[in-house]
Amino acid sequence: MAGEKPDVLLVGARKPVLIGGLEPKVNLHYLLEAKDQDAFIKSVGDKIRAIAVAYMANKVDANFMQRFPKLEQISSFGVGYDYIDAKWAGAHGITVTNTPEVLNEEVADTALGLLLCTVREFPQAERYLRAGKWVDKQYPLTKATLRNRTVGMVGMGRIGKAIARRLEAFGVPVVYHSRNPQPGVSFKYYPKLLDMARDVDTLMVIVPGGASTQNMINAEVLKALGPNGILINMARGSVVDEPALIEALKSRTIYSAGLDVFAKEPQVPKELIEMDHIVLFPHLGSSTEVTRAAMDQLVVDNILAWAAGKPPLSPVPETPWPRK
Repeated sequence: MAGEKPDVLLVGARKPVLIGGLEPKVNLHYLLEAKDQDAFIKSVGDKIRAIAVAYMANKVDANFMQRFPKLEQISSFGVGYDYIDAKWAGAHGITVTNTPEVLNEEVADTALGLLLCTVREFPQAERYLRAGKWVDKQYPLTKATLRNRTVGMVGMGRIGKAIARRLEAFGVPVVYHSRNPQPGVSFKYYPKLLDMARDVDTLMVIVPGGASTQNMINAEVLKALGPNGILINMARGSVVDEPALIEALKSRTIYSAGLDVFAKEPQVPKELIEMDHIVLFPHLGSSTEVTRAAMDQLVVDNILAWAAGKPPLSPVPETPWPRK
């Protein structure tokens, strides 16, 4: 009925921006607070019309969405939405939105930080100092430097372009591989990932997760990268064949790696943790209060646009607007 608040399911914690933005406008139901989530969904499923997802550990597949017969909108936190079956959603009249743009610069900053830490061994040097070793001996000169490297970008979307701008400012040559050449991008384009891996000594991975990119950085790519090669993964853990990477690092098939993401987060393989010549971040990409609040706000704004009968602000390609 007109004037009634729509029922919205929150999959995630009671974050201030989400609660402050949504509670006055919708009837909010909290999935993660239910002791029996299955029973809870049965009790509210028939009236839920939108879902705000701020907890990406929950798989939003066809089976999940079918439990909400009136579902019209899913507002997802983050750029990546590989945990949502967006193709199925689009085929069933459900719009999926994500939170692009607001985190581009933060993730690009993290990517450069991870690259610098890996190439110059900054975390290792800091541990060396804290262990009291500097009083006896200077930290060894690092073998790697950015000065003679070429970075091959695996992916050249919004964040990839932001990373490439920073690399250009550092005086580091950039080339890239993606499914198609990007309009307005002057960097050399490689149609084949293996060809690029052979020609560069650093791979910066920033592509979406999902079936199409599963294990695209495999043993063959790592071998092509070579013994001076450094892999930086800012994408999803699924994009890299983790056992193959571990073996490549153990055998020194590649020189080093900087990883912000892992296959089974927050679990990180013991073999990686025990390696001192690599750098590991706990998925820091967009992890600042300012940027996370902006991402939460875009989740809210997409829900409120839907509730007001307005077009979504950031629909994903699988659920374009206006609907085809």
